[in-house]
Amino acid sequence: MKIHPLIDSSAALADFCALISGSDFIAVDTEFMRENTFWPELCLIQIADQNHAAAIDPMAKGIDLSPLLDLLVNNEDILKVFHAGGQDVEIIFNMTGKTPHPIFDTQVGQMALGQAEQVGYSNLVDAWLGITLDKGARFTDWSRRPLDKRQIDYAIGDVTHLAKIFPMMLDKLVKTGRGHWLDEEMERLADPDHYRADPDRAWLRIKSPSRKPDALGRLKALAAWRENEARSKNLPRGRIVKDETLADLAANPPKSQDALGNVRGLSATWKGNDIGGRLMAAIANAKLLPKDEMPDRSPRGPGLGKEGALVADLLKLLLKIRSRELNAAARLIARSDDLEALAAGRDEDISLMKGWRFEVFGRSALDLVEGRVGFAVRDGKLVMSEIEAPSA
Repeated sequence: MKIHPLIDSSAALADFCALISGSDFIAVDTEFMRENTFWPELCLIQIADQNHAAAIDPMAKGIDLSPLLDLLVNNEDILKVFHAGGQDVEIIFNMTGKTPHPIFDTQVGQMALGQAEQVGYSNLVDAWLGITLDKGARFTDWSRRPLDKRQIDYAIGDVTHLAKIFPMMLDKLVKTGRGHWLDEEMERLADPDHYRADPDRAWLRIKSPSRKPDALGRLKALAAWRENEARSKNLPRGRIVKDETLADLAANPPKSQDALGNVRGLSATWKGNDIGGRLMAAIANAKLLPKDEMPDRSPRGPGLGKEGALVADLLKLLLKIRSRELNAAARLIARSDDLEALAAGRDEDISLMKGWRFEVFGRSALDLVEGRVGFAVRDGKLVMSEIEAPSA
C-alpha cells in the first residue's frame, strides 16, 4: 500500500480523491477535539483503500475539502468503512447536512462474529491482524501544528489496518451467512435523523427523579435553552449548566432571578446577568409536558408488572444462552426494551419477532413466554429444554 505525504493543499486533495474514486470501498477515520467546544473541531481526516492511504489536514490554510466531502456523501458506488464511526459520521453530517452512504462499521460487524458488545479498535486489530498498536499518540493534541511524523503514522495506521481487516471480515460474514444481519444496523448508522440534534428532545438525555408534567415541562424548556446557549457560544453543555443543576431547577424552580445566586452549580453573578435572565425566561415560558411525551412510570417498561419483570429476566437469560451458542453479541440479537415488551404480552412491531432475529432467537423467546421451553443444566452448562413441541 502506498502511503501518501500529508495532504495540506486543495490540488493534492483533488488528485488523491480522483485516485481513489474508483475503489469498491474506503476506510475512513478522523481525529478531532471537543473537550472545550460544543461542535467537534475536526483536526485530521484519514482515508485508505486497498492501494493508497493518506492523512488530510482540514486545518490547512485555504484547503478546499469539497472533493473529499463529495466522495463521502454523494458517491454511492463506494462503501465507506468506519470503526465505531458514530462521531466521525456526526462530524461529516455537521459539515454537509448528509451522512456517508452506504456505510459499514466494523465494530458492529464484529458483533455478528463474536460476543463482544463494543470491541475496541486495538482489540480488533490484534484479533484480525495479530498486531499490537502503539497507543502513545492516541491522546495527543491533534489541533496543534505542525503534526509530527509519529502522530501522522499513528493516524494513518487506523485506516491502513481497517482496509486490511474489512475484506477479511466481509468474507467471514458471507461464509457464515450473517451479512444480512447487519443491514438494518448499518442503515440506522447512516440515517441523518440519528445525528440531527433537536433542542426539543435534549431533555431526554437528562436523568430526572420527577414524573410530574410541570417539572418535566420545565426540564424540556431548560434543556432546549441550554442547547441553544451552548451552540451559540460553542461551549460544551456542561460549561453552561450541568445536568443535575438543570434537573434541580426544573423540580424546584426559583421564584425570582435573584434566587439564582443561591442555586448550587450556578455562579452568584447569574442573579443579575443576561444569561440568568434568559434562564428565568425559559422557566416562565415552560408548558406542561404533553401526555404523549410523558415517560413511562415503570422502570421495567410499560405494563410489565412484577410477574412480567420475572419473565423479562428469563428472556434475558435465554438471550445470554443463545448469544453464547451463536457466538454473537446479545445486543445485536435483541434489545432489553424488546424483551420487556414481549414479557408484557406485546409482540407486535418489535424487531426480534421479524426476519433473522426471529429465526435465531425470537421463535425460542416466544416458546419460552408461552411455556413450550424451559431451562436445564447439562454437562455443567445452562441450556434450553423443550417442554412441548415448539411453535411453527
